Amino acid sequence: MMIPGRLSARFRPRAALRLGALLAAAAIGTGVQAQPTGLPSMGSASSAELSPMLEQTLGDAIMEQGRRDPTYIDDPDVSQYLSGLGRQLVAGSSNPSQSIHVFAIRDPQINAFALPGGYVGIHSGLVVSSDNESQLASVVAHEIGHVLQRHVARGMTQQAQSSHLMMASVAAALLAALAGSGDLAMGVAAFGQAAAVDRQLGFSRQAEQEADRIGLDMLRKGGYDPNGMAQMFGQLMNASRLNEGTGGGSYTSTHPLSIQRMSDIQNRIREAPSARHRDSDTYWYVRAKLRILQERNTGQRGAENALRRETEAFQGVRRSAAWYGLAYSAWRQGNLEATSQALDQAREGGMNSPEIAGLSVALAIKQKQHDQALAQAEAAWARWPQSLGVALALVDALQKSGQDQRAAEFLGQRIRQWPDEARLYQLRAQSYERLGQAVEARRAMAVYYEKVGALPTAVEQLQQARSLSGDFYVQSQLDVEIRRLREKVRSDRALLERFKQ
Repeated sequence: MMIPGRLSARFRPRAALRLGALLAAAAIGTGVQAQPTGLPSMGSASSAELSPMLEQTLGDAIMEQGRRDPTYIDDPDVSQYLSGLGRQLVAGSSNPSQSIHVFAIRDPQINAFALPGGYVGIHSGLVVSSDNESQLASVVAHEIGHVLQRHVARGMTQQAQSSHLMMASVAAALLAALAGSGDLAMGVAAFGQAAAVDRQLGFSRQAEQEADRIGLDMLRKGGYDPNGMAQMFGQLMNASRLNEGTGGGSYTSTHPLSIQRMSDIQNRIREAPSARHRDSDTYWYVRAKLRILQERNTGQRGAENALRRETEAFQGVRRSAAWYGLAYSAWRQGNLEATSQALDQAREGGMNSPEIAGLSVALAIKQKQHDQALAQAEAAWARWPQSLGVALALVDALQKSGQDQRAAEFLGQRIRQWPDEARLYQLRAQSYERLGQAVEARRAMAVYYEKVGALPTAVEQLQQARSLSGDFYVQSQLDVEIRRLREKVRSDRALLERFKQ
């Protein structure tokens, strides 16, 4: 059953995240001459114009639109893995309290970017092309380095006319979004494409070196192999040479590599204590899933052939992960028999994982084997109580079995475990709706919309809940929540108005 009050803003396919990347790249492109010497202090004078609060507002609004882009990968296994990787890295930084949200987009190019507000986007191609977890972590750490040094904020507030025009364009688009109207994608496109044409995209050399050094330190403190950064540099430089003249926005176009940068990192690695890192099992399963997810057409032969080669060349977890990727490809094509057969191969030798378990539950549900699906999901949750993917599989099994009361209670517990995971509130709203608890359903949906940044829609949900309730106490609570959200909209609007002219 659908919950009323869907997001209604218009959105053009593929626009927001690609243009979010342009936002970061084009913004930094304006600040090449203004980068200070050495490592600047956190929150420099640029914060007088673009405060951390406004930077967060910008990032949240861009992501509100970006999550609707078809290239945005809304997969719990991928999201949880990348976000956990980001948190582990930032924990070893000079500012461990910095909020970091790492997400993936469906694109085979080797690329990554930082947005305002601590958002880091990773192209699926970057994960798939990495040979080990430390290589992937090195790029994530580098992007977090840009976030910690507020390079995006600095670039967006340079004292140049083009920068002020850029900020005005972004602010106008975001103000329209706060009003519940307008098209943010079109607004960001207008400034992003113009900046791309008029300027050399990319971070300054000084900014890149700062991010390298900070990222390398986080890499080491996070328990990863620092050599992963040098290895990834080599891959990126090689990819840049292979793609030279073909365009396509490779990583090197926005993060210019150089022999000097490579030498600096190699020298720092030699001076640091040696470290070894064992790749997590999750890295391999997520990498296999992304190899399939990034294909435009499900089950393309290239991705499947690459996975089949890995089933023959490797043993243990890497072989199991490759079979899991083939199972996932078959699942996306609707070939349930092939899915089952590949999952059996993935489990060979006693191998298992939350990703395998989640797909097994989904397969059982698709085959209408609801009792079996629920039993599998409960066993998987008992084994992997920290897996969001397994938790969602159990919710799905409960809901498909008609056990919405149990599902709602379980979701309440998981919301305490993962309070920022928006989809948990959405699923709880669905169970509440089927249980006839319309007020609670809309309150849960209001939280969902607030979490994804759609504040006007969240207010609409609360207003619907108030009109459905005859309880004075509940109505009073709802009035408080409505006032709070309206005040947040007003506050965000006031912040953005400063840059409108």
